[in-house]
Amino acid sequence: MTIAEPGIAAPPDLSKISDTDWQIADARYAAIRPLLETERCTATEVAQQAQQIGVHRVTLYRWLNRFKTSGQRSALLPDHRNGGRGQSRLSDATETLLSASIEDHYLTAQKPSVAATYQELRRRCRQADVKAPHVNTLRARIARIAGPVRLGRREGARTARDRYDPVTGSFPNADWPLAMIQIDHTLADVLVVDDRQRLPIGRPTLTVAIDVFSRGVVGFYLALDPPCALSVGLCLAQAILPKETWLARHGIDTPWPIGGLMDCVHADNAPEFRGAMVQRACAEYGIDLHWRPVGRPHFGGHIERLCGTLNQAIHTLPGTTFSNPAARGDYPSEQKAAMTLDELERWLAVYITQVYHQKLHHGIGMSPLKKYEQGLLGNPERLGGGRRPLPADPERLRLDFLPYVERTVQPYGLRIDEIYYYHDVLKPWIHAARPGAARAPRTFVVRRDPRDISTVFFFDPELKQYFPIPYRRLAAPSMSLWELREVRRRLKAEGRQSIDENALFAGYERLRQIEAQAIDTTQNRRRAQRRDHHRQREPLQIAVGPTPPPDAPVENLTDTITPFADRQVGR
Repeated sequence: MTIAEPGIAAPPDLSKISDTDWQIADARYAAIRPLLETERCTATEVAQQAQQIGVHRVTLYRWLNRFKTSGQRSALLPDHRNGGRGQSRLSDATETLLSASIEDHYLTAQKPSVAATYQELRRRCRQADVKAPHVNTLRARIARIAGPVRLGRREGARTARDRYDPVTGSFPNADWPLAMIQIDHTLADVLVVDDRQRLPIGRPTLTVAIDVFSRGVVGFYLALDPPCALSVGLCLAQAILPKETWLARHGIDTPWPIGGLMDCVHADNAPEFRGAMVQRACAEYGIDLHWRPVGRPHFGGHIERLCGTLNQAIHTLPGTTFSNPAARGDYPSEQKAAMTLDELERWLAVYITQVYHQKLHHGIGMSPLKKYEQGLLGNPERLGGGRRPLPADPERLRLDFLPYVERTVQPYGLRIDEIYYYHDVLKPWIHAARPGAARAPRTFVVRRDPRDISTVFFFDPELKQYFPIPYRRLAAPSMSLWELREVRRRLKAEGRQSIDENALFAGYERLRQIEAQAIDTTQNRRRAQRRDHHRQREPLQIAVGPTPPPDAPVENLTDTITPFADRQVGR
């Protein structure tokens, strides 16, 4: 994890930013976006844009410089830390109450007036024994909220869409590389086998993303797990980051240059595409996230055709299931299955880089790779767009696309799903209180990779950095989130009234023993193969702090661990 340069604030964790502040950042980004798209932004253009949106041109210049310095939308968030021109002079408690009053009172379908919202704000301030801000402060904050957001929350999404959406009947044109990508899942039309006995374990799920301009594949993720936010995040992370290391790990020397920060991601309406993690991560890196209009399947035509093309190629592999039973006929898919998940992943990468990217695509009249290079370098008819920027901190990007939970820090560390985690970096935050509310416990963002929950990643809000936090029981076996859920399901089926950490780890060991004794069943082979595949994942390269303490019972740990004496904890 890299450290922010002096003078440049490190980005906050995306999940801890209020919706109101995100709306302000979105509105500021919308204001500067026309200037960012201009090849040479003149002072006259800045002045005209500032006059149009009602801010001083110096303010607009400041927003432009902030965004260009970091390349991340969080740079446009309002700064609540200090007073000063353009900054909030409110206390943390007042700021929290002001944001909450706008969020859960003004921006509601009841459509209360500003005056009514101010009365609600004053009531909350009296209860919290803090000074209420002036009504003009509330008016100014509401005025900063983007029009589509304000109208959508108060009048409904359809009203906002009718007023603000362009009447084009389709999504914006993809006129340059990575202007728009589409992403979706599909079941691969092939049975894979496990590594150990080479017996069939089922069909994997393929998550894939396409660059609409060039029709090139920007990333994919293959797994035995069902579609989820993790598969979306890993696919997008691969689409953005350079792929040389990943290709080398698979023994592939063919270049795969398509990648970088895209302008827009277009997805369907599945829950994994609408989660808070995906939305916040895309917004943080300046990526617009759009969903396919319900009942209009042609909006996802490019990605659906790509999924069909990949599956058509997969039909040539041993163990294919073809597209349907009629097409399969008498072909014995299970008997012919021969490829493991890793072998299929490498085959897909070779097919994409050495076949699909190289051959003529009739929709664009050339190969995807040629079209992509033409978009970057230009041709006699138009200038090239150049290579897309890459994130300054690849490991932070991978973390931003991982699921998260929020937890308090206790003397024993963190507890997630009845499993305990501890590291010395947690000490300053034991029993920490929420800023501006001394009696309310403070929660912290903890991200975890569902493929291996033996280590989670704690976000320190002061250092604005993630730290890996391992199991409190260092000798405990690593497991995936899916295995944890299976253990919990079995324990409940056994009639366990209470499930603690001891029961979970003991149940996991019993599950492994059952698998070892009955490994010939498809379900157990699939579970074992999924575990092996998860362990081969690319680890996050995040600095490790002090050595964790030895194993200790929770009751003893609470007696021996105390916060640092030289740092304030009750914040």
